[in-house]
Amino acid sequence: MHDEVPVTQMQTGAAPGRRPGLRAFLMVLLGAAMICATAHAGPAGANKAAGAKAQAGAPASSDFVGSDVCAACHQAQVDKFANNPHQKMVLMHGGAAGMTCENCHGPGKAHVEGGGDKTKIFQFSKASAKDADAKCLSCHAGAHPDFERSPHAKAGVSCISCHSIHDAKTKEQLLKASQPTLCFQCHGDTKPAFGMPFHHPVEEGVVQCSDCHDVHGTFGPNNLRSAVDQSKICTKCHTDVRGPFVYEHAPVKAEGCLGCHSPHGSQNARMLNMPSINTLCNQCHSRVANATVHGMGAGSDELVPCTSCHTYIHGSNINAAFLR
Repeated sequence: MHDEVPVTQMQTGAAPGRRPGLRAFLMVLLGAAMICATAHAGPAGANKAAGAKAQAGAPASSDFVGSDVCAACHQAQVDKFANNPHQKMVLMHGGAAGMTCENCHGPGKAHVEGGGDKTKIFQFSKASAKDADAKCLSCHAGAHPDFERSPHAKAGVSCISCHSIHDAKTKEQLLKASQPTLCFQCHGDTKPAFGMPFHHPVEEGVVQCSDCHDVHGTFGPNNLRSAVDQSKICTKCHTDVRGPFVYEHAPVKAEGCLGCHSPHGSQNARMLNMPSINTLCNQCHSRVANATVHGMGAGSDELVPCTSCHTYIHGSNINAAFLR
């Protein structure tokens, strides 16, 4: 019989019965297991340390005294708080201590034991804009994620510059004054535009500043509300020019409504940027082109507005030249 072992079953220099390939595989598997164990242990240890640190910095429940104790000196503020939107926190937590006054002002035990020592409690009126905003954003960051990058925050205009928890003039937003009076306290340069012959009815109370602007910050200029199509800020009210159109007027897409209109107010009809419609159109469509295409003599195009023929100037579904 043929007793020799086939060449394919043995490796050169290897002893019969040994499997070096299996040994290498097991070594790799063991190394991978150790790496995975280290990776899982790392974050767990880090999270545990972070949790311990957070608990160490958090005030103890015994440091809270409850709103009944606060009412002994601040009865007027406590009474007003009953109709405050923040009262929802108290209801959600069954009136637990620390969910009313102390939720914003911090634990009051040291303040009470110090005989009303103001340095032992957080005072918004004495705090910096950054610290005051941090207190508010600890709850409202989800609703206003862009506030810290907003022009208001960068200028040091904090939450309490516009909002008052205890002496608000508006119930829902807790504003110190109603719009637009509140906005005009800083933006006085904008107020005259609303006195123009043609203007958005802001002072009449039909439109509010916050309908177009998000005062808590956006990615757009001037805190304009952000949208995929920025023209929607206007077309949500001006639905007749919303589109989409088969034939679009390029400036509407490229520059938006502000290319032709003044948003706050104007001395020109339709709040146009210029008194003459033709002068406005000729910024893009030269006078030479007008005279050649329409067969008009010099100056005659001033007598016939472009929109007399090009009626659907915002866009059309039937004519590329926006004709009627």
